[in-house]
Amino acid sequence: MQRLIGKVVIAVLVMAAITAGAQSAPPATASNSTQATANGSQSAAPTTESKLTKAQAQELLRSVDEIIQFVSSDSKLPIQHPVKRAIISRDAANKYFAGKMNEDKSIQQVERSEIVLKKFGMLDHDFHLGSFLLSLLTEQVAGFYDPKSKTINLLDWVVPELQQPVLAHELTHALQDQHVDLKKWSEVTQYSVAKTAAEDNLHIQTDEADTAREAVIEGQAMVVFADYGLQSTHKTLATEPEVVEKMQDAMADTGDSPMMARAPLMLQQTLMFPYREGLGFEARILASRGVSDAFAGTLDRPPSSSWEILNPASYLGRLPVPVLRMPNIHPLIDKDYVPYDVGVMGALDVRMLTELFAGQEQASALAPAWDGGLYFAAQRRSAKTAEEKASTASLGLLYYSHWKNETSARNFARIYEDQLPRKYKSLVLREKDAKSADEQVYSTPEGDVLVQIVDNGVFVAEGFDVALARQLSDAVITMQAGGPLQQAGLSGDDSWSDEHPSRVSEARPGAPASEAVPVGGELGLGFAQALAGFGVPKVALGSLPR
Repeated sequence: MQRLIGKVVIAVLVMAAITAGAQSAPPATASNSTQATANGSQSAAPTTESKLTKAQAQELLRSVDEIIQFVSSDSKLPIQHPVKRAIISRDAANKYFAGKMNEDKSIQQVERSEIVLKKFGMLDHDFHLGSFLLSLLTEQVAGFYDPKSKTINLLDWVVPELQQPVLAHELTHALQDQHVDLKKWSEVTQYSVAKTAAEDNLHIQTDEADTAREAVIEGQAMVVFADYGLQSTHKTLATEPEVVEKMQDAMADTGDSPMMARAPLMLQQTLMFPYREGLGFEARILASRGVSDAFAGTLDRPPSSSWEILNPASYLGRLPVPVLRMPNIHPLIDKDYVPYDVGVMGALDVRMLTELFAGQEQASALAPAWDGGLYFAAQRRSAKTAEEKASTASLGLLYYSHWKNETSARNFARIYEDQLPRKYKSLVLREKDAKSADEQVYSTPEGDVLVQIVDNGVFVAEGFDVALARQLSDAVITMQAGGPLQQAGLSGDDSWSDEHPSRVSEARPGAPASEAVPVGGELGLGFAQALAGFGVPKVALGSLPR
């Protein structure tokens, strides 16, 4: 689910209670006070804002050289050449954001995947993603590094003492860019629709690569940001690891962000994933292997899945991450459906979905038992108009998840079934049509729903008629039973394929994007990738010690 919002926006800083007794820095004055509604719309009430003086602007530009020296010393990433810098107006920033959103393929993929998230029940049907993103940008802006122009952009309406801590974060990206070329490194996937079984499986195998890499670059930047804030105490995250938990707790506080406070749970968690979980991942590498491995090391051999980010021991131990296979279902569906989307339902997706449907306690209990998942969406050829294509009724969806034990599979199936009445205006259980006690068949206004438990697996089909759904189930489950286990691809380490010769991929590990065929990533986590050029979000930062 990784294809749907990336890094949020640009930050106006203030970092999480890093030290005991730290005082919050006052928020930067914004030109618009944004009020968000539950469906993502907004209204803005103008307020006054001051501009930087000439002296303040010169001081801010001068501080870039000083702060990048700190970043290089802290991360051990060398400064290969000076970083361009510019001070821009709010109008110029808004123009940049609008242009980027119009041209960015990942943003376009986010909009395309919105309907799939609604079909899963992870977004409400009346939620408008586009207006939400624009509102979030308006609320969060504070400074950003653009890897395309190789320029750090500073803002003429935010005072220097508030922008300098963000510079430590964003200049980390500048040095990462000099080390690996972020534009190529962070865009492993392509944004084409899979039309064959071979393409389906390439998509699935590399789906989480972008998300894992985004967590690396943001996690590293959060480490440097924290160390910059701790300078006066002569401490670092390496010497004060308990600070990590304080920062992560602060990221859960959306009190200063009306847009984030009103965002759906899925968006809140996916937007914070690169920062919160990325920080935890990098802190673990830092504690276990030191600065060089935590920075240059994870850039040179990046993780390839959200599972590794959530479980750094898997990355450190080079443990295989299971990837399920998609059979060739195109002969079954292509007459009546057009392939729409295919990908991984990964560890974070399952945790979010379970928390949304059953609460945090059950999500925490079930998530460790996840053992692989995939989804496939197809759109009815009969959907002709834009309105018909925007409706979840136009989609057929299959979802298969595998679990480490049967009990967890049954618990997840029950949780998934229990939320079906919330998704459909009417839901009728057709007990007489079920073939066994481990199969449930429902009628809905959008077509049949089939839920099956097969050993340690749960198969769900929504929108396909039950006869076709059973054919799809047989094909998917049979495919998992035979053949070698796939591993998540594009680890960035050429030795990986030698250690795991059963790895099925037609793209070299660490290959540039031009050599990779696949699309996207984990369905929900694409949100965390799509806004990667907009900077760190305010809610990721909290309050700096003063």
